[in-house]
Amino acid sequence: MPGFVRPVTDERDALLAFLDQQRLVLRVAAHGLTDAQAASTPTVSALSVGGLIKHVTFAEDIWADIVMGTPPARSEEAYHRAFRMQPGETLASVLDEYAAVARRTEKVIGGVPDMGQAVPVPADWPWPPDGADAWSVRWVLLHLIEETARHAGHADIVRETIDGATAFPLLAAAEGWPPSPWLTPWTPAAPASS
Repeated sequence: MPGFVRPVTDERDALLAFLDQQRLVLRVAAHGLTDAQAASTPTVSALSVGGLIKHVTFAEDIWADIVMGTPPARSEEAYHRAFRMQPGETLASVLDEYAAVARRTEKVIGGVPDMGQAVPVPADWPWPPDGADAWSVRWVLLHLIEETARHAGHADIVRETIDGATAFPLLAAAEGWPPSPWLTPWTPAAPASS
């Protein structure tokens, strides 16, 4: 059924499939936007659709590093910069980077023999788990699903503020669903005539 996670075979496959579904709905929030729209911050927050995609990309890449046992060498400045599209960045380049990081995550997780494998907390981590010195790979994937879903919801709100487009019509347009009695795929608004 369109819009749902495909059937899964085991725990690893399920976690990766649900993470990929959340990545999809985040990308769909950007469907049909111009670079300027993707970088815009039309709500009272400083969030943009492109910035949210960049942030989730940044966070997922850090978590892949942590799972691999290579603590990330990223600065607070880089963290804050990852919430905004920078001059010269395009929505296409942001989406391409997100796809590359997704492939990396799947490769890293594919190489882990046990989903319960410990993932040690970096010494300088700002949010250590209560009473533990490690997470598991399973926990990391569940956290990535949570993080991506949270920001996909933010992106939905920002997108609706930009042009009124909402999640299911955008998904229908992005995936090429035919119109139905209950759903019409999103189409860009006609330019205003002068």
